[in-house]
Amino acid sequence: MIPDKAPKEDVFHGSEDLKRNAHVPSFEKYKELYVQSVENPAEFWGAIAKDFFWKSQHTGRFLDYNFDVTKGEIFVKCMEGATTNICYNLLDLNVHERKLGDKVAFFWEGNEPGDELTVTYRELLQMVCQFSNVLKSQGVKKGDRVSIYMPMVVELVVAMLACVRIGAVHSIVFAGFSAESLCERIMDSQCSLLITADGFYRGEKLINLKLLADEALQKCRDKGFLIQTCIVLKHLSTDPEALVSSHSPPAKRACPDLEVPWNPDVDLCWHMLMKGASDECEPEWCESEDPLFILYTSGSTGKPKGVLHTVSGYMLYTATTFKLVFDHQPDDIYWCTADIGWITGHSYITYGPLANGATSVLFEGLPTYPDVSRMWDIVDKYHVTKFYTAPTAIRLLMKFGNEPVQKYKRKSLKVLGTVGEPINPEAWLWYYSVVGEKRCPVVDTFWQTETGGHVLTPLPAATPLKPGSATFPFFGVVPAILNESGEELEGPSEGYLVFKQPWPGVMRTVYGNHQRFETTYFKKFPGYYVTGDGCSRDKDGYYWITGRIDDMLNVSGHLLSTAEVESALVEHKAVAEAAAVGRPHPVKGESLYCFVTLKDGLTFNQTLEAELKKQVREKIGAIATPDYIQNAPGLPKTRSGKIMRRVLRKIACNEKDLGDISTLADASVVDQLFQNRCCSAV
Repeated sequence: MIPDKAPKEDVFHGSEDLKRNAHVPSFEKYKELYVQSVENPAEFWGAIAKDFFWKSQHTGRFLDYNFDVTKGEIFVKCMEGATTNICYNLLDLNVHERKLGDKVAFFWEGNEPGDELTVTYRELLQMVCQFSNVLKSQGVKKGDRVSIYMPMVVELVVAMLACVRIGAVHSIVFAGFSAESLCERIMDSQCSLLITADGFYRGEKLINLKLLADEALQKCRDKGFLIQTCIVLKHLSTDPEALVSSHSPPAKRACPDLEVPWNPDVDLCWHMLMKGASDECEPEWCESEDPLFILYTSGSTGKPKGVLHTVSGYMLYTATTFKLVFDHQPDDIYWCTADIGWITGHSYITYGPLANGATSVLFEGLPTYPDVSRMWDIVDKYHVTKFYTAPTAIRLLMKFGNEPVQKYKRKSLKVLGTVGEPINPEAWLWYYSVVGEKRCPVVDTFWQTETGGHVLTPLPAATPLKPGSATFPFFGVVPAILNESGEELEGPSEGYLVFKQPWPGVMRTVYGNHQRFETTYFKKFPGYYVTGDGCSRDKDGYYWITGRIDDMLNVSGHLLSTAEVESALVEHKAVAEAAAVGRPHPVKGESLYCFVTLKDGLTFNQTLEAELKKQVREKIGAIATPDYIQNAPGLPKTRSGKIMRRVLRKIACNEKDLGDISTLADASVVDQLFQNRCCSAV
């Protein structure tokens, strides 16, 4: 699986300085540790566990599991019997044992240049303890679910860590999602409390978050589910109450005209609650397999899946992947540009970095606001050493050429990373050559919400790099490539990417629906975790992700369900049927191309198209807004009534070679669909 020697051709290496100090300094060392991690995971992960605090030690097998649905229920258990608290390990241990209290945990950089804040580990611990006491005063207890719908502010980190300090389970909803999406997630996880903010700016755009939160709570009430309490952070408000005992100043670009609806029966002010809260709070000691958080990801059925991660395994895995993949050193300034509403922000802004006592940049804004040099300005401002972003952002900035990058020094950079989707070689080479000046290795990481952390990834000094390849498996991860019959392929091959055994950070279930967990990830190929991605392996053993093989789209690094988009479209009174497919996009990776069949007697026009786009935006969020909507009097279907999406993808891309369409019930619809293609979709 891993080659005996590192390949020498067409590869890029890190600097000699990086190799001298790296945690994994060579390919030979990587291979030695990899073999140990697979053959003796208890020894490998047990040594890492010694760096953390355990109230009680584990009693059973270090890692126990069943991946085969034919042999019983699917399960994964790590360090069963051990008790700990992840917040204690992230904050108390760093402040009191490692003496890092005065070290900066976060440099917060707001949407507006000059809007900034520095928070040390000691200050973060105090705020987390205060808010833990606030949650307890509102009746939140161990095992309760708490919904968080906030912008990228320090208080978002405070809220999530306060939850885990008292043993509550956080469910963070990306602040770009709609009220409908928030409502759906609150109800699915039966949350007892909502934490939100008045609003925030994303570039020039003002988002009235409280209005959306109120709309979501009303939708919950209409469906018979009541949330009694909503805690509101005043981020844009200049209300004097908000400044009392507030660590964070109001945003520089205040918005005095922002209308913040207030329901005194439900709404409570974050700042006033914090004012009277003690800054001491004993952690709740949790079992290793107690729930840590729920994070929703799109499902191929259209209903989002609540991915559940648990305490000990996730802590070990995110801490280790962060340390080794970014080759974290004590003096690093690390910046991940993701939003905490996604798994990348959970694992590699909050949990992984804090577990290592790292200093991170927490960024509220956009890479193009107020200009396209914003990222490199921030890199120079904070002397960022390790930088982690999405291929979408790289492709976007490539469009503006080299000058906006090269007007800044970027001399502090040592490692560059990518996340969210496969990166095309052209973008990889621009990132490596222009941003990193050919001296920074690029760690192109493959992983999912479900995996908890990196599963296929280079290591900066150990792995020779190939532009666009996810390279080799991380420690403890055993990949395989299967054909349609479920047979493992050897050597150079292409097929379904699966994993043969668990690692500590893998998800444990779909919240409230273990059967869906088993069906989605284990039923197709018993004995394997099925990723849903296609993959190829080259002659050197490098893995290359080829994209989704189910009805999912990867738009700007965010996974979207075609079924979810189609469901939103057919809710419109004019639409009888809809189908959504992806077509390549030079910046976003994939764009949404939708086909709609209207009810009899209705006409497709620009007004209807705008209404449909608005409908999808309101039901799911702006990220899911279709780029193209085409009138489709008929859709290509088999005689059994199944829509042939393969044909629709060809039409969306204007590719006339359709392959075998002999199973179509009515082949004439294909010519009609080509004639009706959206004019702007070249």
